[in-house]
Amino acid sequence: MRFTVEHPVGRPGCAPELYGPEGMRTFARAAEEAGFDAIAFTEHPAPSRKWLASGGHATLDPLDALAFCAAVTDRLRLMTYLMVLPYHSPLMAAKRIATVDRLSGGRLTICSGGGYLRSEFHALDVDFERRGELLDQALDVLRDLWTEESYTGEGLRYSAHGTVSTPGPVQLPHPPVWMGGNGRNARRRAARAGQGWSPLLNGAEMAATTRTAALSTPADLAAAVAELRVFTAEAGRDPASLDVQVQTPHSDVRRDDDFPAHRDHLDELADAGATWFVVRVPGDSAAEAVRTLEAYGREVIAKHGPERSGR
Repeated sequence: MRFTVEHPVGRPGCAPELYGPEGMRTFARAAEEAGFDAIAFTEHPAPSRKWLASGGHATLDPLDALAFCAAVTDRLRLMTYLMVLPYHSPLMAAKRIATVDRLSGGRLTICSGGGYLRSEFHALDVDFERRGELLDQALDVLRDLWTEESYTGEGLRYSAHGTVSTPGPVQLPHPPVWMGGNGRNARRRAARAGQGWSPLLNGAEMAATTRTAALSTPADLAAAVAELRVFTAEAGRDPASLDVQVQTPHSDVRRDDDFPAHRDHLDELADAGATWFVVRVPGDSAAEAVRTLEAYGREVIAKHGPERSGR
């Protein structure tokens, strides 16, 4: 199992120091020193006040925040979790992705999805009903843009004729693209064009809010991973080549948690096919966030990471 920590900027009551330069630097370096494999930021560029008041959350621009983290770390992977590709011109997104990947020395992972906030699509003047088509077109551009001397293609938001994007990313043909979402379409997209799948273990209420399918238990996850592997084999690809990153109710941790029980939960997820786990730490203060990162590194990662667990 490998571990992604989501920056707490979106957590209730997150201290402003954590999304200032010194707090961000402190958090990213502490995550790297604690043994985390990746740091992640999500994307909501134009949410409604209504959504924020009913449980939504603040964000930073994920690629900009990850570029900052790249400059203050050496090993930590940088993850958009997740980037709503339909919000972006795919050619502009490709340029920003290549820039962060190059400046980080090839450490970027794009966890992407179709989005679910209708009001945000409206604010950005993007057709909510065509988000699946926009997502598929973006995935095709990210797959094809750097493989030829120039790129030609037509889409809903672009018309490229002999277009070049240089310098390209360090990771070729492109940085890993993981598909977020619990539904079958997300698994089909991951099997067709991705390098990973990133679902949530959630209940029916959360599934309805985020317009995705419910996955409630590790057994549900195991069944979905089995289907993912079938889809991947049908696409002519190696099922073992895809990562599976999962977030569960156990992802929200504190430094005084019952870590032995937490490790048992990770064993269940690994048996179900998960290879990455998302962790969310408190944002009350930079000091408390760092103490929790250190405790998790000591009590979980050091005992459950790939070098020691053999998974």
